Amino acid sequence: MIEYKFKIVYRNGLHARPATTLVSKANSYQAEMVVECDDRRVNLKSIMGVLSLGIPANKPFKITFKGSDEEEAFKAISRVIGDINELE
Repeated sequence: MIEYKFKIVYRNGLHARPATTLVSKANSYQAEMVVECDDRRVNLKSIMGVLSLGIPANKPFKITFKGSDEEEAFKAISRVIGDINELE
């Protein structure tokens, strides 16, 4: 199991377009991925769940990765979040 804290520094936070990219990437892995923010937990593979968190810019959140390809999933999700943070 891998647990890691992330932060979206992109000024619009995790709104629909970047959330869709993140969920799409998560769905390409077998590992279970859970996002935690403000004591709420949702499946990273659920667009409605991720959007329901309403994660704003600069708000820390945690993602837990668990499964046979958790390391690959962690690396891929980290790259996607890095790409989101470079948006203008």
